[in-house]
Amino acid sequence: MERNRWYKDAFIYQIYPRSFKDSNDDGIGDIKGIIEKLDYLSFLGIDAVWLSPVYKSPNDDNGYDISDYRDIMDDFGTLDDWKLMISEMHKRNIRLIMDLVINHTSDEHEWFKKARKDVNSPYRNYYFFRKGINGKKPNNWTSFFGGDAWEYNPDTDDYYLHLFTKKQPDLNYNNPKVMEEIKSIINYWLELGVDGFRCDVITLISKDKDLPKGKWNVALVGKEHYLNGKHIHEYLHELYRDAFSKYNAMTVGESVLMDVETAPYYVKEEREELDSLFTFEHMDVDNFFGVKYLMRKFKLKRLKKVLSKWQDKMYGIGWNSLYLENHDQPRSIGRFNTKLEYHDLGCKMLATMIYFLQGTPYIYQGQEIGMTNGDFKTIEDFKDTETLNILKVSRKMGIPKSYIMKAIFKRSRDNARTPMQWDNSANAGFSKGTPWIKINDNYKSINVQDNIKNKNSVLNYYRKLISIRKNNDIVINGKYVEHYKQDKNLYVYSRVYNDKYILVISNFSDKNQKFDLMDEFKNKKSECLLANYDDVVDINSFLLRPYEARVYYFE
Repeated sequence: MERNRWYKDAFIYQIYPRSFKDSNDDGIGDIKGIIEKLDYLSFLGIDAVWLSPVYKSPNDDNGYDISDYRDIMDDFGTLDDWKLMISEMHKRNIRLIMDLVINHTSDEHEWFKKARKDVNSPYRNYYFFRKGINGKKPNNWTSFFGGDAWEYNPDTDDYYLHLFTKKQPDLNYNNPKVMEEIKSIINYWLELGVDGFRCDVITLISKDKDLPKGKWNVALVGKEHYLNGKHIHEYLHELYRDAFSKYNAMTVGESVLMDVETAPYYVKEEREELDSLFTFEHMDVDNFFGVKYLMRKFKLKRLKKVLSKWQDKMYGIGWNSLYLENHDQPRSIGRFNTKLEYHDLGCKMLATMIYFLQGTPYIYQGQEIGMTNGDFKTIEDFKDTETLNILKVSRKMGIPKSYIMKAIFKRSRDNARTPMQWDNSANAGFSKGTPWIKINDNYKSINVQDNIKNKNSVLNYYRKLISIRKNNDIVINGKYVEHYKQDKNLYVYSRVYNDKYILVISNFSDKNQKFDLMDEFKNKKSECLLANYDDVVDINSFLLRPYEARVYYFE
């Protein structure tokens, strides 16, 4: 069967269900709430939804700890609700991409509950259990959420491996039975009509069966023994062969610490593994060592260098994913040198800059109206397990509390998890109950209802941008060329295909910046396709105003 390429011309919208829309006023978003808002997604121009996990879960890590892969979390509704949701999506020509979390399960999954009780359980080798060594943990690996990666299991007097929280024990793919179980789960959802999967931390699933000691590393000790592991490509090809390809499912892999030299081995079509990747290098331009809490000042030249590298080196080889926000990142407005006093202009400029690159564009819920970081006041306002672990570990390491709290307020994952701001009524129209996490106080000025009414709103700019990009061969297939490479304020690039061009100009400064058109575009017929200021006239030479963005077509 020919592999489906629909995602190359699709806008995908990520829904974080707990915070999207609450239909029963218990303060938690749910599936019926999503159904209520499907017409809004059609209005926006969305082609597919990436739905963060809705499976059964004790909710230690907001659903990324799954206790039953074949059923729905009670907070979100029932499997029948889910079936109605996908049916209503498909009626509107909206596809559904589910989150696939198969690096680990919950410690409350039946497999693990049986494994931890009995060394002779058939499920024992579904996980990594090891005895301590001379009174110490089995090895020195550390967790992504801070601290070591081992938890003591008193029932059998040993330890189990968890690269994330202690309630997320890692699966052992060295055991072929684990792969068979996972393929069965994937096929179960594909049979129910799912159109694709976002594969959570998928590049970590192949671990050295000997679990050797790791080299010291400032962030993750032991990563060389599981990052892009020895068997990862055969595992992914097996999933493709026995599951994804049978249903023409689209896949995008979350690829932790991925570099542009390694990425093609995952996404070259002839390898039959994944269709595309989420990479993070551009998310690390304002931190040290890929650790978002180790903040450093944003510099545009770093961002341009990373984005240009991925555009150049993946062209004709593999497919990029375009995003500035998701459930693991803080909000983009106010982050990438964009000042909140220029809120609307900054939101529009960032969207223009990222979404005319080559790749599949992803919008995170609320991004399209310019939702900002949460206005949390104290540590008690935060719910995220990663955030609370980082605080605990950093204090043990002697990092000043004032520094880490500043980082948490700016970078915590909860910044993107505040409830969707639908209108200016109580609780932003999200719920009539008490929301599970604090509503952002600015909902009265930033909400969907007001954005719809205002023709110059961020939302209506997104709608226009989406309509311009759709079915645009230059944006889908065009080669990327960067201009003004050394400029620290302007990001300028063109896309060229069949002797037709799109030129994208973005000012990342709150000051006017001089722009002169490059010689190769002079004397060509031009048209301004999109601009975030109303009075755009000249093309040859002009002053770009604060956070101004323009897109021109040339032939």
